[in-house]
Amino acid sequence: MPTSDMSVQQLSINTIRTLAMDAVQAANSGHPGTPMALAPVMYDLFTRRLNYDPDHPNWPARDRFILSCGHASMLLYATLHLARVKKADGAAELAITLDDIKNFRQLHSPCAGHPEHGEAQGIETTTGPLGQGIGNSVGMAIAGKWLAARYDRPGYDLFGYNVYALCSDGDLMEGVGCEAASLAGHLKLGNLCWIYDDNNITIEGHTDLAFSEDVGRRFEGLGWRVLKLDDANEVAEFADHLAQSADATRDRPTLIIVKSVIAWGSPNKANTHGAHGAPLGEDEVRATKQAYGWPADERFLAPPEVFQHFEENLGRRGAAAFDHWTQQFAKYQEAFPQQAAELKMIYRGELPSDWDADIPTFPADAKGVASRNSGGKVLNAIASKIPWMMGGSADLAPSTKTLLTFDDTGSFSSENPRGRNLHFGIREHAMGAVVNGMALCGLQTYGSTFFVFSDYMRPSMRLAAIMRLRSLFIFTHDSIGVGEDGPTHQPIEHLAACRAIPNMMVMRPGDANEVSACYRAAIRRRGGPVTMVLTRQDLPTLDRAKYADAAGAEQGGYILADNANGAPDVILMATGSELSLAVEAYERLDVEGVKARVVSMPCFELFEAQDKEYRERVLPPSCEARVAVEAGIRQSWDRYLGAGGVFIGMNSFGASAPAEELMKHFGLTADNVVAAAQRLLSDFQS
Repeated sequence: MPTSDMSVQQLSINTIRTLAMDAVQAANSGHPGTPMALAPVMYDLFTRRLNYDPDHPNWPARDRFILSCGHASMLLYATLHLARVKKADGAAELAITLDDIKNFRQLHSPCAGHPEHGEAQGIETTTGPLGQGIGNSVGMAIAGKWLAARYDRPGYDLFGYNVYALCSDGDLMEGVGCEAASLAGHLKLGNLCWIYDDNNITIEGHTDLAFSEDVGRRFEGLGWRVLKLDDANEVAEFADHLAQSADATRDRPTLIIVKSVIAWGSPNKANTHGAHGAPLGEDEVRATKQAYGWPADERFLAPPEVFQHFEENLGRRGAAAFDHWTQQFAKYQEAFPQQAAELKMIYRGELPSDWDADIPTFPADAKGVASRNSGGKVLNAIASKIPWMMGGSADLAPSTKTLLTFDDTGSFSSENPRGRNLHFGIREHAMGAVVNGMALCGLQTYGSTFFVFSDYMRPSMRLAAIMRLRSLFIFTHDSIGVGEDGPTHQPIEHLAACRAIPNMMVMRPGDANEVSACYRAAIRRRGGPVTMVLTRQDLPTLDRAKYADAAGAEQGGYILADNANGAPDVILMATGSELSLAVEAYERLDVEGVKARVVSMPCFELFEAQDKEYRERVLPPSCEARVAVEAGIRQSWDRYLGAGGVFIGMNSFGASAPAEELMKHFGLTADNVVAAAQRLLSDFQS
């Protein structure tokens, strides 16, 4: 056992350290240094400050903790194990067992190399890509402020939770981190605290190789309260800083700068980059344990006194807070039944029964309407029925048409936390991460910008897909139809790039009524994010008395127009603004007696989710003559075109000119669709 004169506090801290060392060594992979350095910080946060009930880890009013420096994952896993966080609310099983820790970084262990949301309770978000976790924390803090403003009532303070994020030099070097910090400072998110591990070490060496700024002065300029701790081992002083971060003023976010020594206690690897991303080695593990007063040959030792200490200092406090909140909520339900019902739906991931009742149907119109405009109307119709739907744009709401205008709640701000319109500023990186953080708190959220800037948001979009979040990413100005803004603003490869993200549903509706159908399918989805891709230019609204009902778009792909004389000889496929080109080509081919079919394909992912019978009914294998038209690159279309199909689209960047001229210049015309169909028929018949 550890030395008998070791306090239970030090015993707890050293247990976190040694569990991390042993797990990394057993895996022969991982990052031991930061858990060793920050164990006192983690211990103090959980045992003295965090409002959290290990027996009810999904309690809506809990404080959130995010390990943004996800490479230090063993710091979180060890703490969750010692805190006896349960597998589910009221369950007996632990979320992280000692066997799980022994299998760190191994297949099927919830203790992955970086924390993965959904693998174990207590992991509030997936982290690893640096900066994303602190970006999520801003969204969680916004959600907390908004929930409190909407649902708290005098005598019922349900949502006063705080958000704590542990971050590294890398998090603060990444641009997304600075964007998120700027937004948090502007919004004066007093319920947000970042704990910055200032250890001066990165993988390449000491941070002075590339990083010499005064972080504290930067954050003061961003509107944060900045506190400093000269030694991570000073637990009492850190506790005082945590108390200051959550004091009664709560007028701004807090950054606590903690000086630490990576791999603290290691005789030969402390304060070196060698402890950042590799095991210490068996000999160094033994030497370090001896320095801690720990049994050198004991592995994965977790003394029972430590569990008891966490129970007395976290478990009992958390249980009492949970019980008080539960009793308060029971009274709240009686006093405010509508609000209580809404809260239950939020945390069950449910929708109001009439959420889609006001989604508009658009009349046929040859001139039509831009899908960004019809999209704005549909978005407002949906949000008016889902009170917890909120979002905004990266300074482009007048162009993306995503401003919610149906009520008077206005814009979210420090003065008006009830607002449902968020102004992210020109911060696309942060917007994606913030939207994900809000979704993690149960809100139906969205962020919008021009489609070309999805490049800036891709890391957050990918993480939303990994975590299966209900994030909605709305993009407009979707093609060379942007026109005069030129190739820098004309997305060419972006549809293929978004479709390449597993579990991302990408929708590009072809007219106003397909917009309605796609939004209906998007909001109904509960297993992952949706990317909505809309036009700047007008799209003809098809006459649905003549063509198939737009509800077919909810299957991802459907037969829009078909010949009356049996199976088709040629299939024309399209999405978005090019759907009208396929329809025009179909009409001309029909006059010529060609048996053609138009298939609208607004969402490949939804189409692939249909059964084989449906897919082959829409795209019969017997018809190999196929033409696809889309103002993007060919990639992702080959599965539907087959070996002999023709793609009409882009194989270069765009240009600066009016949209109609660009479409002609790049061959996106009905004439070319007709010609391609005729060539294919000739080739297949010869």
